[in-house]
Amino acid sequence: MKDVKCECGHVNPHGTVLCEACGKILDEEEKKKQLLDMRYEGSARRSQTYSKTFVDKIWNFFSSVKVGVWLIVITLIASILGTILPQKMYIDLPPEVYYEQEYGWFGKLYYQLGFDDLYGSWWYLLLIALIGISLVICSLDRVVPLYKALKAQRVSRHEGFLKRQRVFGINKNPDENDIALVKKQLAQKRYHVREENGDLLAEKGRFSRWGPYVNHVGLIIFLFGGMLRFIPGVYVNENLWVREGETALVPETGEQFYLQNNKFILQHYDKEKNKTFEKALERAGDVVKNYQSNVVLYRRSGEKIPGEKPKLEKVKDYKVRVNHPLTFEGYSIYQSSFRSEMSSMTFALTNKKTQQSFGELTVNLQDPKETYDLGNGYSVKILNYFPDFEFAKNGEPSTKSRVPNNPAFIFRMYSPDKPKGETSFVAIRQTIEPFGDNTYKMAFKGIGTKNVSGFTVRKDSSLWVIIIGGILFMIGVIQGAYWNHRRIWVQHKNGEVWVAAHTNKNWYGLKREIEKVLENTKLDQPEDQLQREETDKEGA
Repeated sequence: MKDVKCECGHVNPHGTVLCEACGKILDEEEKKKQLLDMRYEGSARRSQTYSKTFVDKIWNFFSSVKVGVWLIVITLIASILGTILPQKMYIDLPPEVYYEQEYGWFGKLYYQLGFDDLYGSWWYLLLIALIGISLVICSLDRVVPLYKALKAQRVSRHEGFLKRQRVFGINKNPDENDIALVKKQLAQKRYHVREENGDLLAEKGRFSRWGPYVNHVGLIIFLFGGMLRFIPGVYVNENLWVREGETALVPETGEQFYLQNNKFILQHYDKEKNKTFEKALERAGDVVKNYQSNVVLYRRSGEKIPGEKPKLEKVKDYKVRVNHPLTFEGYSIYQSSFRSEMSSMTFALTNKKTQQSFGELTVNLQDPKETYDLGNGYSVKILNYFPDFEFAKNGEPSTKSRVPNNPAFIFRMYSPDKPKGETSFVAIRQTIEPFGDNTYKMAFKGIGTKNVSGFTVRKDSSLWVIIIGGILFMIGVIQGAYWNHRRIWVQHKNGEVWVAAHTNKNWYGLKREIEKVLENTKLDQPEDQLQREETDKEGA
């Protein structure tokens, strides 16, 4: 397909509707219209010109605004579906077990379709990427020919171009002094005026035409910043639970940092000391004043040797409170929650009939021993331990998580008169003797508790990219919404002066401005041809 050379000498790309330089109509269908379609200056868009090769078809598909809108709608629907059930990062059990167990067939289907990790799934990332591709191609398909057409436009325009402008008028008895006055008044209205052979082209606000494309660039950068979050280490939002007195690895730090929780502090408002709010506190009950964890941050020194405890060097002490996070090397550790969990349970091996105790044992619920020797031939062996006990569907005991929310044990109790031992299943308020009536039992004596601080570990290296994208997006919105591209042509044609004008929006404002520009001249106000057509139709 060859380029088209206009009679003015300008060579236009194939598919151009209006000559980029003089505005002559090159398309026969456009000649039948009373008004010109000036959206892209009649320039040749690639998507409307080429459609033979595979690349053309891909380009044309993504250059469609409808395709872009549908991609956004599909992504929004998928995002909504991802909020119906909790994502796998917020559950304790394996997702293939949790969803079916908690939500039945719907949960199983939810997991099989990949909604358990929606925002990290490959197909969700693909949707985001496709939206980005659509934005890039849509923008290039329109902005490049528009830029070339506006850059190539000449002052003197073809008669057919001027006649088919929405605002157009002819003055048959012009006064040359009027042209000079119009030029002066256009400059006062901050128009950039170009003159050629006595013809005028006044233009202002062209930068507003690039608003939608600046908007698109902002969206593309915003989407890119969102996709950066899926790169390991760029975006971190992990939960970290640390018991008092324990040290835990800070996740997503490359096993470099560790956090020791020395003490968790929970403070309530004191009604005696807060007399101003005494009545409110009486109605509300206990109101928390402060959540705080006194912690120590450590950094690993030297190489990590498998099987050995890492060597740690102290970085800093800090009191982590709500909205006062511990920050280091781009990471922030927030106090987000707390809980009090069972840390130990104490039992006594007791004769059921005589209630005589033959020794006590305390089970560390985080690291229970296998065997407890009580002396004098009495001992207890833990055959199985269920930290968060429940009966599975098949009737077998199982655990929902590793957190000791509902501990249960299968004990084997040995005594001099029962050398082979007796088996007992012991849970809170529940004892089962699976092999008949036992002589001995494990009598519950008490529990030990420990505070656990809940932290949120955050790092967002993509935030600055998202902020830049958002700023550009808003600049594009403002640029396109609050300014408009206005052009006024004052041309000599056949001894007459033709006045035509075009704007991409706010025609009323343009007509008012032309009225001011033509003040104190003999030139008539040009007519709004679209408004005249509508009036004629109503009169008919």
